[in-house]
Amino acid sequence: MSKPNRYQREEYIARINRVIDYIEAHIDEPMKLEKLAEIAHFSPYHFHRIFSAMMGEPLNRFVQRIRIEKAAAKLTGNPRASITEVALDFGFSSSAAFSRAFKEAFGVTASEWRAGKPEDRSKIRKTESNGNQTVGKDGKDIVVSPLYPDLLSQTQHWRIEMKGRDDFSLKADVQVKEMPGLEVAYVRHVGPYAGDAELFQGLFEKLMKWAGARGLLRFPETQILCVYHDDPNITDGAKLRTSACLTVPADTPAEGEIGRMNVDGGKYAVARFELADNEYEEAWQSIYGGWLPESGYQPDDRPNYELYQNDPSQHPEGKCIVDICIPVKPL
Repeated sequence: MSKPNRYQREEYIARINRVIDYIEAHIDEPMKLEKLAEIAHFSPYHFHRIFSAMMGEPLNRFVQRIRIEKAAAKLTGNPRASITEVALDFGFSSSAAFSRAFKEAFGVTASEWRAGKPEDRSKIRKTESNGNQTVGKDGKDIVVSPLYPDLLSQTQHWRIEMKGRDDFSLKADVQVKEMPGLEVAYVRHVGPYAGDAELFQGLFEKLMKWAGARGLLRFPETQILCVYHDDPNITDGAKLRTSACLTVPADTPAEGEIGRMNVDGGKYAVARFELADNEYEEAWQSIYGGWLPESGYQPDDRPNYELYQNDPSQHPEGKCIVDICIPVKPL
């Protein structure tokens, strides 16, 4: 078995490090997602996911934490600086905003922090790191193993294993391959959706009733998928867009709330999982935080989607067999 290509992970690390260096150098300035994504040479859509997966916390939380930690150090190292001066030096709009953030982070006010003894001060939080493994959220370790090339299709294969506390384990096989464009009908939801199994069930029931009445359900030819148009780490939950879809003939008209669109084809990383309803976030985390930095690929600007392969009610453990499909291009 060949070892993971160190250059590939090092390139991801270098890009994220450039962003962190920029944040450090411009800590008193507003942080625009588009600017940071440009520095990392990732699209804004995918940059936030990659940053969160590799750093173990969302971008905004990282920036806030760095500002608070630097401010805490300055409060003790420069006792002549006023709290307002410190707040403005590290990018807070006002001393009131700084005070709220500081109390939330350390459990004491900035004045109490400054007046306290060194041994009584809370320790500044640090992001975990572990040399050769990606440390995911909640202490989960993601291990990526390259497997074998398919000499006929030039497809490469990897295996992901995500391990954590309480005997948690999640495994997947990943392939990079050409996916066809898909003509789909959809029902779109705008708003939060994470972990809401009833929401997705309702969307697909509505879509299936519409398609069944028109003779469009032709299994196994008909494919069922869900397209995610926004990154939930970036877009406000009330504005998130997701589309429950099924494939239809190209001449199928849109009707009322049933829309029509094309899902772009091209090169995708396709990771097959067997997931319970509460395991989807970990699955996405394992791809963005574990597989991508080892793969030699980076995401491009087409939307991600999930392609469903079974009826969970027929699975012995009630799990969904799902292909998570992430559009990619060479690093």
